[in-house]
Amino acid sequence: MNVTEGTLLGGIVRYRQFEAGHRSGFEPVLLAAAVPAKAGDRVLEAGTGAGAGLLCLAARVAGILGTGLEIDPALAGLANENLKINGFDGCVAVTGDAEAPPALLVDHIFANPPWHDPAGTASPEPGRIAAKQSRDGLLTAWTSTIARALRPRGSLSLILPAASLAEGVAALVRAECPEIRLIPLWPHRGEPAKLVILRGIRLGRGPCEVGFGLVLHEVSGSFTAEAEAILRGGGAFTA
Repeated sequence: MNVTEGTLLGGIVRYRQFEAGHRSGFEPVLLAAAVPAKAGDRVLEAGTGAGAGLLCLAARVAGILGTGLEIDPALAGLANENLKINGFDGCVAVTGDAEAPPALLVDHIFANPPWHDPAGTASPEPGRIAAKQSRDGLLTAWTSTIARALRPRGSLSLILPAASLAEGVAALVRAECPEIRLIPLWPHRGEPAKLVILRGIRLGRGPCEVGFGLVLHEVSGSFTAEAEAILRGGGAFTA
């Protein structure tokens, strides 16, 4: 398969992805910015694809020990190439299913799970279907299974459409991550959020909270300064 050459985080990270099939958007970049990892932490990205989220997190937090879990062997191989060319020696991609993950114990898990309505028009690209199309119970199954790899007080972060907010909260509670922080992502100021990030704490006992969130675009269509700081500057969500 043909591979395209590009970058993430405004050129900080070199990024190669397949020309056909699923192409990365800004969702994994935003999600990686919400993971509260520090140097030496063990991190798992479920459904890593070509590694965009894990690459961005490794670029922001030096010294993490990361595993990218990807069901497609070709994508897992490409993710390993991306990790290697960027010098992230503490990270590796492995082939596997998020519903049957390898035996790991990690400090943080993050995922951009498939969420497209299966009743909608299917993509002609099989890779896009596998990466984006959901099915009944998939979010709950993913979350409950991968959470078993999470140590107590570890975090599990998901990026989802706002329409899936109730399902995402219920999935985190069922996965024993009931201390939840909601980060809304607004397309423009004054508009309803279309995407949200949910971060649950394993066996947490604290209250649920709503973070400050992020406005993505100015009226002109350009990214806001706050969004630029994350998407191109490699910054993190501060609240």
